[in-house]
Amino acid sequence: MSESPLKDEPQAAADDQQVSPHDIEKLISEAQAGIDQAAGSDDANAQPFQLNNLEAGESSEPPHSMDLLGDVELDLRIELGRTQMRLEEVLRLRSGAVVALDKLAGDPVDIYVNGRLIARGEVLVMNDNFCVRVTELLGGSE
Repeated sequence: MSESPLKDEPQAAADDQQVSPHDIEKLISEAQAGIDQAAGSDDANAQPFQLNNLEAGESSEPPHSMDLLGDVELDLRIELGRTQMRLEEVLRLRSGAVVALDKLAGDPVDIYVNGRLIARGEVLVMNDNFCVRVTELLGGSE
């Protein structure tokens, strides 16, 4: 393989501020020869790729349990609703302020995992704590 005059571009720029047209033509012809060789290769040894049997077979390893996923951290977000406010309105918010949302009380809340909507649920109060009961699992298309 021949060495490219542009191999070490910062060094080449420091030594010689220009690349000669001969060097550019040489690089273009080498690239074109490589493309022609790859595109027009009539290799007599070429064989179609054969897939192995993809059916599940007997394995000496036991199947992995879901316990492997026990330590995986996910970002879970429950969205009660949305609203649009100007910055001026946000700066005026104080403790006890009421912000109107685009959903009504009792409407299902959206449940997001890592930014993807995966379910809907309802807000409940249990032992003086808020919680969410999942009522609908959504497919991956949303």
